[in-house]
Amino acid sequence: MTVRERLEEEELERLSPHAAFSRNTRGRDREEEPDEFRTCYQRDRDRIIHCKAFRRLKHKTQVFLSPEGDHYRTRLTHTLEVAQIARTMARALQLNEDLTEAIALGHDLGHTPFGHSGEAALNEVVDGGFRHNEQSLRVVEFVERREGKPGRGLNLTWEVRNGILCHSADWPEEAATLEGQVVKCADKIAYVNHDVDDAMRAGIINEGMIPEEAQRILGRTRSERLDTLVKDVIDESTNRGKIAMSPEVAQGMAALRNFMFERVYIGSVAKIEADKAKRLLIQLYRYYLDNVDELIEESGESLQGEDVVRIAVDYIAGMTDRYAMKQWTERFVPAAWGVY
Repeated sequence: MTVRERLEEEELERLSPHAAFSRNTRGRDREEEPDEFRTCYQRDRDRIIHCKAFRRLKHKTQVFLSPEGDHYRTRLTHTLEVAQIARTMARALQLNEDLTEAIALGHDLGHTPFGHSGEAALNEVVDGGFRHNEQSLRVVEFVERREGKPGRGLNLTWEVRNGILCHSADWPEEAATLEGQVVKCADKIAYVNHDVDDAMRAGIINEGMIPEEAQRILGRTRSERLDTLVKDVIDESTNRGKIAMSPEVAQGMAALRNFMFERVYIGSVAKIEADKAKRLLIQLYRYYLDNVDELIEESGESLQGEDVVRIAVDYIAGMTDRYAMKQWTERFVPAAWGVY
């Protein structure tokens, strides 16, 4: 018996009947020999961690654009917080922690620079719209390349890809696995709470401004709120075939989220900078469509089987904040003449 086979046997003994077992995966688009030491979901997690799109998350905005302080969240630290919360809930619910972690680490790989402002920019100009969860799926299925391996993409299992696609709050379908549903819930818990923390650090809000309803139900500190939310999901979901939150705690969460939209996401200085970022990406997108040769040269793609719009979207969505600003500056800001 290999190490992987032993781990698969242990899953059958240890995990809930509602869990996604590694040996029962629906598999990959391209068949591969199983790994000797890792289950299929552990293998997927490792592929995500080692891909370029994952590394670029460290220079992508969460809420605050290119913050000067060292302690503001980025898309990467957000991803890690989601993974931590999701793993805690999955472990308590006896679900497959490896699958949960793989989905969590890959859920935002397709996010644009400048956070949701970048997503809104591409959604405005691309026919059919742009959604970061669909782009995250495209990244792992097509954009990323595994060196020395046939085909494109990371060739992840169906369950991981399904969880990545279905993690978004406004996506109409629930993930097919409870592990995917856990990540969707953990994403909401993570971003609302860490965005509160960052907004306080920026001086936009303070603890006393948080609605009394949210404080009464969830707690009066970030730690208390996180603890309440995670415990509630675990309690409400134990021995059930779905991931749920109690009505009261969901009400407190909604009050906190609405407050953040009113005071931070829409009505604060962070929004002013976000509007600038949105215009920047729209200008870059239109520039690349008008300068196809430059786009093809920079992206390394060819037009065979892909249209210009798709290549432009993949290229821009993959940019970090600073790379997008660099590309815009080179194209729209006159450079000083260097000969005197």
